[in-house]
Amino acid sequence: MFNPSREQVREFLSGTWEKYCAGMPLAGMETQVIEIILLHPEYHQLLTNRVESIHRDFTPETGQMNPFLHLSLHLAIEEQLAIDQPPGVRAAFQRILEKKTDRHAALHSAIECLGEMIWRAQRDSSPPDGAAYLNCLRQR
Repeated sequence: MFNPSREQVREFLSGTWEKYCAGMPLAGMETQVIEIILLHPEYHQLLTNRVESIHRDFTPETGQMNPFLHLSLHLAIEEQLAIDQPPGVRAAFQRILEKKTDRHAALHSAIECLGEMIWRAQRDSSPPDGAAYLNCLRQR
């Protein structure tokens, strides 16, 4: 299983942005990542300042959302939708999209459910609850 470190994820996201800005060709997952990054112009400056941003902490106590976590959750949702895992996630997302009509807003709604599932699993020291996650999506 692929289990990158925090720094590796940040390097990948920042490196993809750097390649895009330099007009270099993107390959593999970079093409998907750049689409997500382009949805978030508020993160472009941060991604440009690679050295500082890779080691920076983003904590709730400072009132800052972690942009790397946010982009990673976007990517996780896109991967789930591509393979319909957990089964039913694609149909649940489609219903959200029909209500919201804006795909980015629908993604953010799904990210809230994914974030809640991850938070609960960490809090309870338990595996992620896919059924609760799908329930959350279906209630959106």
